[in-house]
Amino acid sequence: MKLAAAWRKSERKTEAKWDKEIMNQGAYEKVKAYIDKYHMISQGDAVVAGVSGGADSVCLFVMLCGLMEEKGFRLAVVHVNHGIREEAGEDAAYVKELCGKHGIPFFLVQENVKAYAEEKHLSEEEAGREVRYRAFEGVLEKYGGSGKIAVAHNANDRAETMLFHLFRGTGLTGAAGIRPVRGNVIRPILCLGREEIEDYLRKKGMPFCIDRTNLEDTYTRNRIRSHILPFAEQQICTGAVGHMCEAADIFLETDEYIRRQAQKAYEGCILQTSEDRVALDIKGLMGEEAFIRKRVLIQCVETLMAGRKDIASVHIRELEELLQKPGSKELSLPYRWKARKEYGRLELFRDEAKEEEGVGRIPILLEGGVCQVEVPRLGIVGFSVMQKGKLPIFWRKPQIISEKTYTEWLDYDRITKALMFRTREPGDYLTINKELCRKKLKSYMIEEKIPKNKRGSLYVLAEGSHIIWVPGYRISEYYKITEQTKHILKVQLGGDLKCQKE
Repeated sequence: MKLAAAWRKSERKTEAKWDKEIMNQGAYEKVKAYIDKYHMISQGDAVVAGVSGGADSVCLFVMLCGLMEEKGFRLAVVHVNHGIREEAGEDAAYVKELCGKHGIPFFLVQENVKAYAEEKHLSEEEAGREVRYRAFEGVLEKYGGSGKIAVAHNANDRAETMLFHLFRGTGLTGAAGIRPVRGNVIRPILCLGREEIEDYLRKKGMPFCIDRTNLEDTYTRNRIRSHILPFAEQQICTGAVGHMCEAADIFLETDEYIRRQAQKAYEGCILQTSEDRVALDIKGLMGEEAFIRKRVLIQCVETLMAGRKDIASVHIRELEELLQKPGSKELSLPYRWKARKEYGRLELFRDEAKEEEGVGRIPILLEGGVCQVEVPRLGIVGFSVMQKGKLPIFWRKPQIISEKTYTEWLDYDRITKALMFRTREPGDYLTINKELCRKKLKSYMIEEKIPKNKRGSLYVLAEGSHIIWVPGYRISEYYKITEQTKHILKVQLGGDLKCQKE
């Protein structure tokens, strides 16, 4: 029989009975307590269950059907056909039949996982997971978008995941394996072992399918499942899976505690956060214990690079080493992200492009004594020329002229060449005192701790190589108002930009 070659069904003894007497057994009570312990389901929830037809998902289906009335939630089933196995259509037909018998809404989603994997440059295993969860979320949207997605991972899956993570290298988070709850995803039967599940279904006379790909050694997880865990159970310690899951619970509790402490530390040293940049105060960060400091760095990476799988412990170690190095340093991370240590800050940001050195010149044409231009990153800048004698403040007290960040008053009599806004160029300088001593613009930017990645794109007001104004910082001493000044150039960034000749 073709069907038997692909999957087997346990012998149908009787149709499943859903009354309390039958459901009220060891495994059922265990799952019920597990759901309560982790607050997986609330009254009124919509629960979308992924059911492949295999033993785990059929067990999940049975458990949820038995709890529906007691917990007061709605249940729907999603079956995803990956388009890989010939017998997948028969699995779908079985799940549809199962749902029909018990009046549970059934949704069939057809996908071409191989094509999706090629398109997204993923393994078939990763691609399958993505399309499944996308399907689950899609059905959940039909129920208003709020609710839970129930998947059928079991204790053996958790042990396999722990080993898989440990072999690759991991911390507490990975050592905890699969979590009972993550966001809106719940795993009600994570407390049951694989043998326990199959034994439970046989006692209930519930048939289930067997996916032959789970028996192949093509996937790493299958090799752990078929060889390593059985060897551990038989040759090292009976009940190894259960002991590993107990350890996983301890790891999980410890991890959650450390995560809470790291969150407090993160909030204490965060300087800036956005979808493409995080900046931390290095002094505050270095005041934390090494383990907490590491978790803060992990949180930053997770915030910026959510879903990225190639960020490993080696990158966190590199970030820690960056913190220890003297001076300004930079580190490249995967996916075009970078980290920079500079002026007491650690910044993680996306490296979109190189610095924009010397891009664009914006001439200031003071026709009739007024001008208005738009400058990248500054916005609208207005200019107006006026006589000093018409402004009482300059006539009476020239020594207390305002040096506001966004409005500057310049000695127009000293300007003899064309004015322009531009980015920095070689040879640029400012005069820094009344003796008119010069300082290179580059040196000034370093002293003022202007971040290196911003220096090349910062627009300055210049007369030749002489920098008149560095917006947000200072004006050159040479252009400041004196008692000898007769004409003033008002430069205003934003605010009232109605530039009129005065």
